[in-house]
Amino acid sequence: MKNHYELSYYLQQRGVLKSPLLVDSFNAIDRKDFVSPALLSEAYEDHPLGIGAGQTISQPYTVAFMLELLGLGESDHILDIGCGSGWSTALLAQTAKSGFVTGVELVPELLELARSNLEKYQFANIKLELAGEALGIPGQMFDKILVSAAAEEVPPELIGQLNPGGIMVIPVKNDMVVVSKREDGNIEQSNFSGFRFVPLIY
Repeated sequence: MKNHYELSYYLQQRGVLKSPLLVDSFNAIDRKDFVSPALLSEAYEDHPLGIGAGQTISQPYTVAFMLELLGLGESDHILDIGCGSGWSTALLAQTAKSGFVTGVELVPELLELARSNLEKYQFANIKLELAGEALGIPGQMFDKILVSAAAEEVPPELIGQLNPGGIMVIPVKNDMVVVSKREDGNIEQSNFSGFRFVPLIY
């Protein structure tokens, strides 16, 4: 694939990229802006790429799959845990145009990488923070939470940061897990198997 439009079309043909909001976002955000210069020739390939510090920019198929599971809306308040290169953060912010995205990253050099990459766009609805000792941002609530590294189990502290009616997508071991908090506060969970992620560190 030669550009991000071809990548978007490929993901649509694969049946993983479906919603009009996300199609528009994949057409607006160019993955090569978040890939290291040495790997630019692979920017549109459907596999993960190293970004330093033992971390990766995820496979496009996987990113599209996760974002579709979130059921994103234009006014969502979103937490992006492990923003890495900033690609997922940019896609979230482009989709939630009238909402807000808070990205947290544990590795300082990757936080600076994400900031540098996101400066290529004119987003006014993104805030990036260095992750603290606690997971997520205690005391704040979000409509959607995206976690881009694999936990050993669903963290209860993140469920506590999810608004009623909210959705969290998080890899747990080799499964993609969707956690939905109903309006009454009860939790529903769905699992999709067959994924591999770097481990969640906190």
